[in-house]
Amino acid sequence: MAALGMLDSANLNGGQKLAVKYFTVAVALFGAQVLFGLLAGLQYLKPDFLYGVLDFSVNRMVHINAMVVWLLFGFIGSSYWLLEDESQHSVVGLGLGNLIFWVFTLAVAVVVVVYLFVQIGPGNDMSIWFINEGREYIEAPRWADIGIVVCVLVFFYNVAATFAKGKYTGIGGVLVLDLIALAGLYLAGMFYTPNISVDQYWWWWVIHLWVEATWEVLVGCIMAYGLIQTLGVRRKIVETWLYIEVALMFGSGILGLGHHYFWIGTPEYWFTIGGFFSALEPIPLVAMVVHSVFDSGVHKMKNSNHPALAWLIAHAFGNFFGAGVWGFMHTLPQINLYTHGTQWSASHGHLAFFGAYATIVIAFIYLALQKWRGNVWMSGGLVDNGWKWKWALGLLHVGMVGMTVALLISGYEQSQIERAIEGSTWMGYFAAQGHPWFVQGMVWRQIFGWVFAAGFVLLAWDLMTIGKRETRPIQALQAEAA
Repeated sequence: MAALGMLDSANLNGGQKLAVKYFTVAVALFGAQVLFGLLAGLQYLKPDFLYGVLDFSVNRMVHINAMVVWLLFGFIGSSYWLLEDESQHSVVGLGLGNLIFWVFTLAVAVVVVVYLFVQIGPGNDMSIWFINEGREYIEAPRWADIGIVVCVLVFFYNVAATFAKGKYTGIGGVLVLDLIALAGLYLAGMFYTPNISVDQYWWWWVIHLWVEATWEVLVGCIMAYGLIQTLGVRRKIVETWLYIEVALMFGSGILGLGHHYFWIGTPEYWFTIGGFFSALEPIPLVAMVVHSVFDSGVHKMKNSNHPALAWLIAHAFGNFFGAGVWGFMHTLPQINLYTHGTQWSASHGHLAFFGAYATIVIAFIYLALQKWRGNVWMSGGLVDNGWKWKWALGLLHVGMVGMTVALLISGYEQSQIERAIEGSTWMGYFAAQGHPWFVQGMVWRQIFGWVFAAGFVLLAWDLMTIGKRETRPIQALQAEAA
C-alpha cells in the first residue's frame, strides 16, 4: 500500500475510481472555459483580435458550453463518489459506467473540435445533426444531444440499481428521482417548432428546469453528503432541508420559470408569478449549511477537511447571492423590461453559475483528494499552511465578484441608454455599446478575468499537490475530537 499522502487508487472503491476520472476531465474543461472566456473578453475590447481565425461567436460558444459540460462532469463524478458510501453496496453496472465515461469524453472532444474548425456556413438539416443546432447554451449537434441523454440514462441506471440492491437513504431517494428529471427535461430542447415563441418556451425548459431545477436538487444531495463527511452533521438535519429544497423546487422552480415568459406572448399573470417565485430556490441550501455549522458547533464537532468546508460555505452564499439576490434583482418584469438582453443578465449568470455550481464541485474534488491520498490530514496546520487553496479561493472570488460588478455597471448603462432613453432601437444599441461607461466596464471585466485565471492556475496547482507531504492521518484529528 502506498505511503500516506501518495495518490493510490487502492484507497478508493469502484465508484470513486470512476469519479476521479470525471473530476480530472472537469478540471480540464474548467480551464478551457476560463481560456475561451478571456479570449472572448479581449474581443469585446478589440473586435479585430483573431477575426477570421477564432471568431467571437465561437469563443463565446465554447466558453459557455465548456462551463455546462464541466459542471455536468463534476456532478456525475460527485454522485459516483458518494454512491457506494450511501448505498453500502458496490456500483451496479460499473463496467458500463466506465464505458460511458470514455464515450462522453470523446464526444465532448469531437464537438469542440468541430466548433473550432467549422465556424461558418449555411444552417440546414445536415448542420443541425453534425455541426451546431444554433440554440444558445445548448448548441451541441443533434447526435451529441442524443448521446448526452444516453449517458445520463446509463448514469441513472448505475445509481438507481445500486440503491435498489443496497440501502436507500434520504439522499439516495432524492438523487434517484432527480436523475429521472435530469434525463427527461433535456428532451425538451431536442425538437423544433416553426413558431419562435413556442420554440423559446421549450428552450427555456432546458435552460431553467434542467440547469436551475434538476441541478439545484442534485447539488442539494451533494451538499448534504459533503456536510456529513466534513463536519459529521446529523443526517436528519441535512435530509430535512433537502426535502424542503425539493418541495420548493416543485413550487418556486417550476413557477419561477415564468420569469422567462415575460416577452414571448404568454399571459400577463406570469409577470407576477415568475418574478416572485424565481428568487426562492437557493434558500433551503443556505439554511442547510447554516443549520449544519450551528449543529456542529453545539456538539463541538471538528472539521476534517478545511478547503472542502470552505468551498461548501462559499457555495451556500454564492448560490444565495448569485442565483437569488442577483437573479431577483432583474427578473421582476418592471425591471426586466429595461435589463433584458443587456450585460446585467451576464452579470447574474457569471455569479450564479460560479456560486451555485462551480463551488460545490471544487469542494467535492477536495473531499476526493483527501481519501485518494489515504485519508490524509487536511485540516488546520497543513505542511505549507494551506496557502495555495486559501489564495485560490480568494483570487477566484475576487475575480468573479469583480467581473460581476463590472458587467453590472455596463448593463446598467445599457438599460439606461439602449432601453430607457433610445427605446430598444438599433441606434440605441450602438450608442450604448460605444459609451465610455460600457467600455470601462468591459475593461474591468477583463482585468478581473485575469485575476480569476490566476486563481484557477493556483487552484489546479493545489489540487495536484495538497496533502502530498502530509504524514498525519485523519484519524489523529478524530481521536483529538474524541
